[in-house]
Amino acid sequence: MADSGTGTKAGPAAGTGGPLRGGGFGRLWGAAAVSRFGDALRGTALPLLAYALTDDPLLISLVTACGFVPWLFFGLLGGAVADRVDPRRAMWAVDVLRGLLMAGFALAVAFDRAGIALLLALSFALTTLQTLFDNAATALLPAVVPKEALAAANARLMTGQELAGRFLGGPLAPVLLALGAALPFLADGVTYLVAAVLVASLRAAPLPRGPAAAGRTVRREIGAGIRQLWRDRVLRAFCVSVALGNVGIGALIATLVVVVKGGLGAGDFGYAVVTTGYGIGMVLGGLLADRTIAVAGGRGRTLLLAGAVQTVALVGFGTLRTVWLAALLLGLFGFAGMVWNVLETTVVQQRSPAGMLGRISAAFRTVSVAGTPLGALCGGAAAAAFGPNTPALLAAALLALGTAALTPVLHRRDDAPSGGGQIPPIAP
Repeated sequence: MADSGTGTKAGPAAGTGGPLRGGGFGRLWGAAAVSRFGDALRGTALPLLAYALTDDPLLISLVTACGFVPWLFFGLLGGAVADRVDPRRAMWAVDVLRGLLMAGFALAVAFDRAGIALLLALSFALTTLQTLFDNAATALLPAVVPKEALAAANARLMTGQELAGRFLGGPLAPVLLALGAALPFLADGVTYLVAAVLVASLRAAPLPRGPAAAGRTVRREIGAGIRQLWRDRVLRAFCVSVALGNVGIGALIATLVVVVKGGLGAGDFGYAVVTTGYGIGMVLGGLLADRTIAVAGGRGRTLLLAGAVQTVALVGFGTLRTVWLAALLLGLFGFAGMVWNVLETTVVQQRSPAGMLGRISAAFRTVSVAGTPLGALCGGAAAAAFGPNTPALLAAALLALGTAALTPVLHRRDDAPSGGGQIPPIAP
């Protein structure tokens, strides 16, 4: 890995030491954390504002839906664009645009000019821009840290985002709303601009890109990315695993309040305890991801162990009837889920051929988003037909299937990534 130009060099202790201290990674981490803080402010405040504007549950739910739908339409396109342009420039340009959009929206709220139609348009526009930003961010990280440090870097990024969003931004949003309806959105706009400055200050080394094909088009490039994803046995297995797992997670998320308040008979405090347990587990999983991988004996074994732990935790969650035990089990589920996410992202980054990471990561995200609403429908139907504990058991079954889909490829040592050549397979 070439020097990023910010003092971050490939060297000893990659993965735990110097390569992740300050420099380019420090700025990227700061940008990710401050962006997630702002996203949490907006994510909490926007549905509350929608509820204040209309009592139509369909319109309120559409505000949330508009935060997912653009991935289905533009996710693959965002990946193709991310592979064509400098990801650093794409990220700061998108953040500047999102900051200006949020500032304009904050003014509309302050002067009582924000209607439900504007909320829908804003949610759709922000997520459309996010399809380019997220794919560019995935492609940028390998240019900032050595490939040996990617797992540690992903863990720290995800942990910082979880802390900033769940434990800072989310709780602060109601406080800002009480001081002024426009404040959470103005603060979100400021965080976008701060993140843009941090990303623009990076001097990452240019990413290696394959030779441009004659007569290339965006459509052909998207197709090439999908074919490459499907040809690589490990990436294909991960894609199938993610598709199955996210259907289950969608079923769980959509009915969590039903399980906790209906199945467990808990009130709002009990619901807060359970969701907080999940957040704590996520943070601990990010902090201890490296150690977990070392104790488990490698990435392959860690993935299988994480899948098994998630499955067992959800079986317990769907079977037992104690709020505090439910919080502990969801915390365990969050811990294993964070470790899984760190490894999944790292594998995609390391196995994607030069110049195709944006498109391959876009395909993963599109599959992930598509599975979530499908799982929500399945979870609601299962809860209505068989009881409030059923979605958790359904999610456990799907996660077990997703883990099983990975088992054959995790033990292959001769499965080098097609097109990359130099990235080792996932050994157990």
